[in-house]
Amino acid sequence: MSEKQKSPFPMYRGKPLVRSGDTIYYGNMTDKYVIKIDIKTKKTVEDMEVADKCIVQLMLTDPEIRSRKQIVKTSEKNGLYLALDIADAWLTRALTE
Repeated sequence: MSEKQKSPFPMYRGKPLVRSGDTIYYGNMTDKYVIKIDIKTKKTVEDMEVADKCIVQLMLTDPEIRSRKQIVKTSEKNGLYLALDIADAWLTRALTE
């Protein structure tokens, strides 16, 4: 992506992050797979609320598949950093297959 074609979304390792409430989607919806991160609990650190428990799901983006069958992998992580770390690994592997 050139500097003229900036994404309207924040990027993490070259892929967009889109947030809706306590749900974060990582990856391009035009790809075969995307990651969904649900923030289940939060904690307060120095007057700031941060994610604590996160559910990470590798999902197929095909709209023809029922929502339960779209989920390929699931994991629970402590903290958003660990969730994004596993999300990037899963998504990179899945998209190279």
